[in-house]
Amino acid sequence: MSTLSEKNEIMTTSLFDDKDIELIRKKIRDVPDFPKKGIIFKDITPILQDFRALITTSKLLLRPFEGQNVDLIAGIESRGFIFGTRLATDLNAGFVPIRKPNKLPADKISVEYDLEYGTDQLEMHSDAIRKGDRVVIHDDLMATGGSARAASELITSLGGIVVAYSFVLELTFLNGKTKLESGTPVHSLLKI
Repeated sequence: MSTLSEKNEIMTTSLFDDKDIELIRKKIRDVPDFPKKGIIFKDITPILQDFRALITTSKLLLRPFEGQNVDLIAGIESRGFIFGTRLATDLNAGFVPIRKPNKLPADKISVEYDLEYGTDQLEMHSDAIRKGDRVVIHDDLMATGGSARAASELITSLGGIVVAYSFVLELTFLNGKTKLESGTPVHSLLKI
């Protein structure tokens, strides 16, 4: 069990190097046949259960955006909310939830997209983005790039500017980057 002073020391003085990335890598577990047979789900919940891994991941996700002009973090349901809200807070930015259908209470816009194992839909409140807002899209994982692309379409349809994408893990063998806007930075802590 960590003491409060030990936790504060980690939060303020931790250096990020290959050991930090390896800590995060070791905490991601494979869950076979989820959500359907043949899929190997990359589960980040062990990161959340380990204080050092949780803080390290949060700090590393922040690095590319420190000192940048970011107005909003758009987190994709549901695991994009976990680190996305922390990222927004650390950047003094707002947070916009991008949700699955029928979860948002007010007027919304929606877009359908392809998954590696089917199709889905994402929604966002129609007043979540103002014209010219600089937005970082965050999710825990990029696979085919479909949900990130859909989030981008929602944001740009309201006049927002997608300045970057942020992921804990990128499955490079699925070529998700090819679905994203050319020239928009993609920051992934881990790539497999």
